Amino acid sequence: MNACASPARRRLLAQSALLLPLLALPGCATTLGSTGVEEGVRRLLTLSSERAFARLTEPGGFYDDQLTRLTLPDIGSGNDVLGAVLRTNAVRSRVAMALNDVAVDAAERATPVVLDSIRSMTLSDAVAVLRGGPTAATDLLQRQVGGALVEAMLPEFSSGLRSDALEILSAVAGSRTGIDYLALARAGADQAGQAIFRAIGREEAAIRADPRSTRDPALIALLGGASLVR
Repeated sequence: MNACASPARRRLLAQSALLLPLLALPGCATTLGSTGVEEGVRRLLTLSSERAFARLTEPGGFYDDQLTRLTLPDIGSGNDVLGAVLRTNAVRSRVAMALNDVAVDAAERATPVVLDSIRSMTLSDAVAVLRGGPTAATDLLQRQVGGALVEAMLPEFSSGLRSDALEILSAVAGSRTGIDYLALARAGADQAGQAIFRAIGREEAAIRADPRSTRDPALIALLGGASLVR
């Protein structure tokens, strides 16, 4: 029996009219097969992530974008002089820029973690994801791999902040004590993780709004049919 009429495919077609556009793809969409929706979501997330990381890993990729800019968290100090210095806008701005520079390097470390996770992520209801809001797929990705992403970036923040931020603070305050660098690194990695998913979500929303701009026949067919099940 032709793959187009397989029992598994008939069951999937019966579940949702969303899959109807896939039948028009060359070769009966053999690259998507009976898991067309799941693979379509993965393709959507992969492209969204690749575009997001391409921006974030450029120089100033985090700091130059209001959506992804990291802010300096409370890194309280037991040193009175250092504490006073940390409350000045000039120093806070310099340390925040260092934090965002470290985030660029950390994002390079995070890229393969996200892309590998997309390939293996669980999509128990991919149709619901496609029927969801403009960032529904990204939201699912964040729930499934957000913790792993932060852990992957933590070493980069730990080492990067100890050199960059410490150099700045030491030069200004003449002190090497009073900063909890582990807490700062954790706060930076957490912020960077949130920023990365915001960036991916922005790309997902843009692709959903104009799937033809991707020039990907499978995404065009899949997302073009999403309105059928809304």
